[in-house]
Amino acid sequence: MPSRTGFVYHDRFLEHDTGPGHPERPDRLRSITHHLKQQNLWPELHHLIIDQALEESLLSVHKLEHVKFVKESCRRGTRLLDSGDTCVSSESYDVALLAAGGAIAAVDAVANGLLKNVFCAVRPPGHHAERNRIMGFCLFNTIAIAARHAQTAFGLKRIAIVDWDVHHGNGTQEIFYADRSILFISTHQYPLWPGTGARDEQGEGEGRGYTLNIPMPPGSGEKEYVDAFTREILPALDGYRPELILISAGFDAHRDDPLANINLTEETFAKLTSLIMEMAETCCDGKIVSLLEGGYNLQALARSVEAHIRTLVQSA
Repeated sequence: MPSRTGFVYHDRFLEHDTGPGHPERPDRLRSITHHLKQQNLWPELHHLIIDQALEESLLSVHKLEHVKFVKESCRRGTRLLDSGDTCVSSESYDVALLAAGGAIAAVDAVANGLLKNVFCAVRPPGHHAERNRIMGFCLFNTIAIAARHAQTAFGLKRIAIVDWDVHHGNGTQEIFYADRSILFISTHQYPLWPGTGARDEQGEGEGRGYTLNIPMPPGSGEKEYVDAFTREILPALDGYRPELILISAGFDAHRDDPLANINLTEETFAKLTSLIMEMAETCCDGKIVSLLEGGYNLQALARSVEAHIRTLVQSA
């Protein structure tokens, strides 16, 4: 009997081809799915049927010219969308729509009470994509699209996004910077690319006070992260009382990850998951939707996702 923890995955996510040697590669998902099957966790999960999001869902957080740029670039075979390393293939636009559709399906399942929580093993990642800017392997901001869907489809007034990726979720922050209906919280190595996420970035206008950045010095480990969660993140969530918690679950803060210098383990991610789940139980009946962001050491990524999902399953 499957648990009330959902899982979003589709083989089409592998068709987003970033080219040889790129860290954000299809093998990330192959590693995750293979490991979950080896650990006999795969059959315990409720596997959601998903479809592509409509373009109007993308337009809830992105400008029309941004959507057209990504779509047309992929259609004509452009390989690099920015001056950095956001690489695409001809299938990438459709795959990104499917990733957004998967996140929307996850929100639907949790908001409707079908499932307690869902993990979305989707790619491309999304939290660096701004309203009108491709950035950091990200085409569209999938978690922002999911949050807007939760608001428009279910009338939710307060949604929290907790981003523990090792890189600051600049895109999510930019999209919701003046929006008090979204509490955005980020832990991230600082200083580190993309350079945003300082303490004094707290939102603007009606959204001032609804962005909480917790920069973590290089070399930080489990103690520092658990302290940040217990002293700042959990009280902020408790004060906000979200109706749904979304997690930008990047696992590149693992000590074995090649792109940063934070020393977490898979056990740490289980602890952070448990802390968020305890707060979710008091705020929103445990409703959590978690989306994969970074994580580039394949073995560490697979083990961390397993630890995260096992913790989700325990309460569902």
